Amino acid sequence: MNSLRIVFAMAACGASATTLACDYPTLVAIPDGETASMEELITAQASVKDYMGGMEAYLTCVNEELEAAGDDAPGEFKAIMVNRHNTAVTEMEAVAASFNEQVSAYREAHPEPEQ
Repeated sequence: MNSLRIVFAMAACGASATTLACDYPTLVAIPDGETASMEELITAQASVKDYMGGMEAYLTCVNEELEAAGDDAPGEFKAIMVNRHNTAVTEMEAVAASFNEQVSAYREAHPEPEQ
């Protein structure tokens, strides 16, 4: 029984160490659309695109770690990796929604002049 605990602990430590290789991007700041300038929104848009690219790389890394662990990986490891994946996707969706809301707020606060 002790040898099983040791094997599980080593697998968990190895899984944790390899997961550290997956770099989680820093969350981006999105300006308030009502008060932001167009330049600030354009800068935020570029930051959001970079963030999304970083998150895609993170998701790829997490998926590769899960695949590398194989079918014999401990259930806890699989659950952690699936949770990391799902949490990242949820965060990406929230960032995209927040940016889109602020773009809409900008458009409402700065209507285009009629011609």
